[in-house]
Amino acid sequence: MIFLGIIFGVAAIGVLCWLLFTLAIYALPAFAGVTAAMWAYDTGAGWPGGIAIGLVAAGSIFGVGQLLLALSRPLWLRSVIALAFAAPAVIAGYHATYGIVKHAMPSENWQIAFSIVGAIAVGVTAFLRIAAMAAPEPAGQDMARG
Repeated sequence: MIFLGIIFGVAAIGVLCWLLFTLAIYALPAFAGVTAAMWAYDTGAGWPGGIAIGLVAAGSIFGVGQLLLALSRPLWLRSVIALAFAAPAVIAGYHATYGIVKHAMPSENWQIAFSIVGAIAVGVTAFLRIAAMAAPEPAGQDMARG
């Protein structure tokens, strides 16, 4: 029975890590949506108004980010936009990894070390996924200008 518990525990950690890597690109829109929803609720919009404002804000942030990635030409601008989306993913990755490793190892120094590695992994993954969403430059564009 303990063997099954270990297998299910490892499977659960694997599923949670997969979910973290998959959803890391939505950290900025989720943060903006939650912040807008809390603001709307605090100003008297109630639960339905807060949820609606939060969903609109999150969708708008994600849509504007996608639009900016699609329309921006210089690589440095695309990189800045991708970094803006990846920075909250790094923070989320750190805290998610810390939450997992604090149950697995007693040393706080090792917990922080593994959490930093997890944050870097999630941040790089989110950056690459956001950068892959950008529309590629048309092939042969420089030859047409010549």
